[in-house]
Amino acid sequence: MNQSMNQLNELIEITRDGQHFYQHALTEVKDTELQHLFRDLAQAKTHIIQALSVKVAANHQQPAQGGTLAGSMRELYTDTRARLGDPDKVYVEQLEQMEDRIVQAFEDALSAAEPDVRALLAIELPKLRACQERMRKLRGDL
Repeated sequence: MNQSMNQLNELIEITRDGQHFYQHALTEVKDTELQHLFRDLAQAKTHIIQALSVKVAANHQQPAQGGTLAGSMRELYTDTRARLGDPDKVYVEQLEQMEDRIVQAFEDALSAAEPDVRALLAIELPKLRACQERMRKLRGDL
């Protein structure tokens, strides 16, 4: 597998971490507005994963199917913290950090990507930044 496709698969895994985390969090929080927001943000991640997967598959490679160990560990850590405190606040805080991680990974990849991959990342990055901003605003409101 070439470097560009490895890079895209890493981004798929990191984005899937966010998708899974939002899906999990929406079952853990009680606030219906948060549940709706988390569902929307999980869906946004799904669309980005699909776009990246299409590019990987078009290059005759297998798109990544899972997430990362770091993503699983963050979810476990958050579940533990949520049991000890305010679940809504804990999930919002941790999901905002997850958004930061995803955006940083895309920005890092963008600077080193080949032109065709750079074009794809440039399309998807504003969507991720919008998700990140929604979480930042939400965290600031809590």
